[in-house]
Amino acid sequence: MHEGKRTEISTLGEFGLIKHLTRDIQLQNPETKYGVGDDAAVMDFAGKQVLVTTDLLMEGVHFDLVYTPLRHLGYKSAMVNFSDIYAMNGTPKQITVSLAISKRFCVEDLEDFYAGVKLACQLHHVDIVGGDTTSSVTGMTISITCIGVADKDKVVYRNGAHETDLICVSGDLGAAYMGLQLLEREKAVFQGEKEVQPDFAGKEYLLERILKPEARRDIIERLAEAGIKPTAMMDISDGLSSELMHICSQSHAGCRVYEERIPIDYQTAVMAEELNMNLSTCALNGGEDYELLFTVPLTAHETVSQIKDVKIIGHITKPELGCALITRDGNELELKAQGWNPLKG
Repeated sequence: MHEGKRTEISTLGEFGLIKHLTRDIQLQNPETKYGVGDDAAVMDFAGKQVLVTTDLLMEGVHFDLVYTPLRHLGYKSAMVNFSDIYAMNGTPKQITVSLAISKRFCVEDLEDFYAGVKLACQLHHVDIVGGDTTSSVTGMTISITCIGVADKDKVVYRNGAHETDLICVSGDLGAAYMGLQLLEREKAVFQGEKEVQPDFAGKEYLLERILKPEARRDIIERLAEAGIKPTAMMDISDGLSSELMHICSQSHAGCRVYEERIPIDYQTAVMAEELNMNLSTCALNGGEDYELLFTVPLTAHETVSQIKDVKIIGHITKPELGCALITRDGNELELKAQGWNPLKG
């Protein structure tokens, strides 16, 4: 939360606040005809497929402001939406930002939040074109809608995986979950104490992965440059096993994933050992990695193997074979969706 000068939101009012937070937005996309300032934004996509995704983030459920800076929260809120558009093999173009805020927040807090949103938008050439603000009695709620485009023949769905297709992931898995465990541990240790700064030396990557995830536009671009259109694709928000089971279910297929091929960063491995947690379980079920999980035809094996930051971790099978993990010692274990479930009791 903001320290120092504090401007109460009530001094600006709803429209004054919106004008204050969006006054310096410069439109970047020709498709955006009119942005913030009227009853609706105006866009023209000239025959493109329009992609729309929405994420709702609740304080106390999706984020904890004890250890989440508002600037990072704004950045992450935008990035997770961009990630959904990239997972359809599209390009994000515009977002709307809606906030419900309690009286403990001031104008400067929201300036920090918007600074993060704006930075994410600048990096991915996305326009902020509207939104809403209202009061809340339960803290902060964030709702961001992202609009993207794709050529009709380029859109990738979850339901296109076929038998013998290769299963690929970008980046590494489990780091965001380990970062969350680290933050929760330190929060518990220093509960109630003020002016305490935990020592996160050597664990910076884990914190970056949970607080400042990056949507993988670079992977979409590399696939396009290589002439590869995935047969199915998702972003990994709820955990690898959960997302892979979604693809298999919607594609009416099974899969085999090899434990030894799952990409894991060194810091993730060290943290899992420190917390006495099973490393593979963390990588399979941790969630919030926002990496891309996709399938490609077997014929693309050589090409996809050469794409930077992409790993082949398994293959698609007949549906009757089910979804399984092949362990390092050759055993076959049934994959279970044990990742993030916000509606679980």
